[in-house]
Amino acid sequence: MKNVINNKLSILFLYSLFIMIISVLVNSCQTNDLEIQQDFPFEIEIMPVPGKIAENETVEIRMSLITPSNFNGTTYSVRYFQFEGAGQLRYYSDSPYLPNDEYPLKQKEFRLYYTSKASESHQFSIWIKDSFGNEKKIDFEFDNAP
Repeated sequence: MKNVINNKLSILFLYSLFIMIISVLVNSCQTNDLEIQQDFPFEIEIMPVPGKIAENETVEIRMSLITPSNFNGTTYSVRYFQFEGAGQLRYYSDSPYLPNDEYPLKQKEFRLYYTSKASESHQFSIWIKDSFGNEKKIDFEFDNAP
């Protein structure tokens, strides 16, 4: 009789253990959303530029986008706004950029060219934005070179 009771208790214990394990597994797997990080912040590395510029002179601005990961779907764009002086910013040999218009960047390492159109000091900002909304601002200031 004792063996029958012990067997029934052990079977009852195994069933309850089995039900507890199943309930833990079901509760831990309720969300089937797989989180994939695609939003990677970036930094901008800029080579030194001169502090002075003469009228009709062009200055090369070398930039590199530094990212912790290389996600293929990320795109970058650039825009600028000039708030002192007069000049033009362009990408390689493309047409000059219009202020506050966004232009796609084709590479993570690129060169922008700023051409002075006035004999005064120049101040402008460049914004670089990725397709996830991360944005970095870089300010430039050139004094007039006689």
